[in-house]
Amino acid sequence: MTTETTSTPFHAAPFIKEIGRGQKGARGMSRIDARALYQAMLDGRVSDLELGAILLAMRIKGESVDELAGFLEAAEASFTPLRAPAGEYAPVLIPSYNGARKMANLTALLALLLARAGVPVLVHGVPHDVGRVATAEVFDVLDVHAATSVEAAEAALAAGHVSFITIDTLAPKLAYMLSLRRVLGVRNSTHTLVKIMQPFAGPALRLVSYTHPEYLETLGEYFTTAAPHERGDAFLMRGTEGETVANATKAQKIDWFHEGERTVLVERQMIAEHLPELPEDKSAAATAAWIRSVLAGDVPVPDPIAQQVEHIVATSRAIRQRHPA
Repeated sequence: MTTETTSTPFHAAPFIKEIGRGQKGARGMSRIDARALYQAMLDGRVSDLELGAILLAMRIKGESVDELAGFLEAAEASFTPLRAPAGEYAPVLIPSYNGARKMANLTALLALLLARAGVPVLVHGVPHDVGRVATAEVFDVLDVHAATSVEAAEAALAAGHVSFITIDTLAPKLAYMLSLRRVLGVRNSTHTLVKIMQPFAGPALRLVSYTHPEYLETLGEYFTTAAPHERGDAFLMRGTEGETVANATKAQKIDWFHEGERTVLVERQMIAEHLPELPEDKSAAATAAWIRSVLAGDVPVPDPIAQQVEHIVATSRAIRQRHPA
């Protein structure tokens, strides 16, 4: 359930004093302080001047594990959690906030393959991204349209369909924080939070990607030491242009985080010996047509994606066995 909020202004100066001393001089916040600060930011209790200072200070300093944990607790408490359908598999979460520019965006293929295997799949993200082909645009051509409400997203899951929901519908307060990129010109901590959040009331499998190498260890430490085990598991990999689908031409390393343990599921590979037949046209329409061919069996599923699907299905089943619905 969402937390109760107050309109009382939040005095953020003491926090800015600690985090705003630059990359070397800044000190991190405790998990409790980070949660309190981010909750106030989401509730609109921080002045615009202080909010901008906080976002830029965190951009320069970088988030500690405790700060990520506190921010995420506040983020997940800011919206009503979704109910997953009962069944053999725990739900799988695919965040999609980057889109693709140089390669075909195959996030929709991953989601549809998982749904075909019987796994409940929720994709959340942005409806478009300037200069990139967003997953939402590919979905639209494939007649997988964004849910108009949380209830509609739950209904799609219950019916065995891929469920796509925009961050604006799922978590409006987080959507506002993301929108500040257009004002400040740079990303902020929320861009990381939406990729690691778990919006279900029960356990789920999160597919998480990173783009900057330093986040590999930060997120790895978060999932091993700070993430609540009852929230489920996570797969962590280098993003394919920021998306969480495996690169069709080579397999990225995939780490599996479960019950505080870290296991390597897939080792990093060089370029595949036999490259798949990928669409040359990267448009949403061409990508969707190619995905239809794959689903129909006319074009083989690229090996790295097939391997990713296999691991996700097995882990989703294992989570449900550990945490029966």
